[in-house]
Amino acid sequence: MENKVAYITGGTKGIGFGVAEVLLRNGVKVAFSGRNKEDAEKAAKLLSNDDSQVLGISSDVRNFEDEKNAVSQIVQKFGRLDYVVANAGVGIFKPVDELTMEDWNSMIETNLSGLFHTMKAAVDELKKSEGYFISISSLAGTNFFEKGSGYNASKFGAVGFSQAAMLDLRKYGIKVSTIMPGSVSSHFNDHEPTESDSWKIQPEDIGELIVDIIKMNPRSLPSKIEVRPAKPQPNKF
Repeated sequence: MENKVAYITGGTKGIGFGVAEVLLRNGVKVAFSGRNKEDAEKAAKLLSNDDSQVLGISSDVRNFEDEKNAVSQIVQKFGRLDYVVANAGVGIFKPVDELTMEDWNSMIETNLSGLFHTMKAAVDELKKSEGYFISISSLAGTNFFEKGSGYNASKFGAVGFSQAAMLDLRKYGIKVSTIMPGSVSSHFNDHEPTESDSWKIQPEDIGELIVDIIKMNPRSLPSKIEVRPAKPQPNKF
């Protein structure tokens, strides 16, 4: 993995930031995006003082042109792209009769269309490197629950999209894996992690999982992975 290049969407905090930390420790050069330029630049400085190893980018995955520009910046700086971790996501949890059009569009455009935009923007570079595309979905992509209609729809779609894309792209040497975490200690849905979240999956755990699957023998492809807390709280995934 030394000197390979990764792009992580939604990388300024939470899972994305944890994945970036682990990849950097494994010698990977890391680019990541967030909607806010200042947040991206701040996170880059927190990750490393060496700007030859990290790149913070302002990009909204809902906008395909943003993602094309992000990939262009990465290739211009690092010369290649080997790994993409499509992590950007939002969740709004309401009964379906209370879910607004804005709520629905926000989740579908970010969690599903954003995933397509990221893959579409990166696929030509991944063909060159025979790289790896990893989508961060959720156990909500296979387990429906009350107040989850919009989120479930976006994540069921994200799993279906990623698995079909895996079949399309493996003939080019590109691997596609879908990781489906349960409860993660992150800033998702405006949550602020505390000590009470210690039972949850930690962001760096997802990073270590990604390193493990990248390092697998190239003849094998773990196409869909569910990961849960080992000791969950009652009524939690």
